[in-house]
Amino acid sequence: MSCFTLLLLVVASLLGGNRAQASPAEEPAPWVELSQEEKGKTPTGQVELATFANLAERLSPAVVHVAVTRRDPKRSFSGPGGWPFFFMEPGAPRLTEGLGTGFIINSQGDILTNHHVVEGAVEIRVKLFDEREFPGQVVGSDPKTDLALLRIDAGEKLQPAPLGDSDLLRIGEWVVAIGNPFGLDHTVTAGIVSAKGRKEVAPGGRSMYGNFIQTDASINPGNSGGPLINMRGEVIGINAAINAAGQGIGFAIPVNMAKALLPQLAKGKVERSFLGVFTQPVTKDMAKAMGLKSQKGALIADVMEDSPARKAGLQAGDVVTRFDGKPVQDASDLSWLAAVAGAGRAVEVELTREGKETTLSVVLDLHPEDVAIPAGMEVGKSRDWIPGIGITVRDLAQEERREAGLPARRGVLVTGVKSGSPAQTAGLHTGDILLNLGHPAITGVEGFLRLSERIESGRPVMLLVRRQDRQGWVSLVKE
Repeated sequence: MSCFTLLLLVVASLLGGNRAQASPAEEPAPWVELSQEEKGKTPTGQVELATFANLAERLSPAVVHVAVTRRDPKRSFSGPGGWPFFFMEPGAPRLTEGLGTGFIINSQGDILTNHHVVEGAVEIRVKLFDEREFPGQVVGSDPKTDLALLRIDAGEKLQPAPLGDSDLLRIGEWVVAIGNPFGLDHTVTAGIVSAKGRKEVAPGGRSMYGNFIQTDASINPGNSGGPLINMRGEVIGINAAINAAGQGIGFAIPVNMAKALLPQLAKGKVERSFLGVFTQPVTKDMAKAMGLKSQKGALIADVMEDSPARKAGLQAGDVVTRFDGKPVQDASDLSWLAAVAGAGRAVEVELTREGKETTLSVVLDLHPEDVAIPAGMEVGKSRDWIPGIGITVRDLAQEERREAGLPARRGVLVTGVKSGSPAQTAGLHTGDILLNLGHPAITGVEGFLRLSERIESGRPVMLLVRRQDRQGWVSLVKE
């Protein structure tokens, strides 16, 4: 049997795929993968021209066009007399359009794309390969990894793209990118993996966890969020960035990073665990001075007070070589592994201290950036979306009130804004402080809930909002 015939048989099976296996005690993974039998039958060594055409034909139906309407912050920061308000003037929507790509990861209509594709979206429209369009909802989004999970209701099962294992990817391996560069739907390009583990890439200057795949498959504006596919027909990366100063250099987020976060994105929020150390790379001279066999590992420069690391006995000068059973090649590896290991878990940390190898057990905390309430404080919180408005809120902590100069019980903090909701249309952001709903002052979560229940659907109401050191009114129309 020829490689071409064999590839036809295997890729045909991608239409259904197989759901990733999970133990009975675990929830099923929200994506599909090829079975071991399918992987074993798929040729990877020899590539023919028909290989690319076949992959494009079979996987293009899983790739979608994402059209986003968002507010233009540069145009909406204007007010009477030129004073820079952050809120929108009545009757002046000032919206902009953006385009990106995504791909279906299960038959129910979940779609993986980039956070920057849907960030600040007022409306999301998803167009399928057959030209049908559906409204898209952001289920979860994470700026630290530039990943977002969307959902559409197509009324039927959709064809997903199976996810592979990016750890097995080899430099020089052929890959295919499918996306919508410059709005040109379902453009297919091919190239090779130029490099792996590009941690120095910072798309848009954003601070994020980076471990990018570099490829020379053509990636252009509009490709963001699209799949990077290996010759088995598995997604092994999410295209995310280009080098504007160069040609033939694009970067993709390894799919294994996405797989680590998808269960949390599917629940609407990513919560990271926390170790509590400052690290730096091990230089050649440092390795020699410490008697290390190599430069691999993360050198601890300092340990935070009252952190899990301090409680477990980690010290400055330790070199962490394995974390939770996984190898630590450098400082950025440790940062990522500690973030996704899970708060409350006890993990083993293998390290070298003064030339001797030792193992410590560390119980991880929730990352401070994800802690909504300072330790020891009891504050109220709305855990559900407020009906007709589309936000979640909580009471302000004492320190937050002090910084904002607010009296006790005044205001609530916005902790989440639902995509396409009246709150997002009004221009509300996570981190805003709501002070008044109409004339009445907002006094805590319970007070805000009582006031919101009195709002008539379809009737505009004024909302006094503080953002950083400024405040102003916005108009909100409850659904």
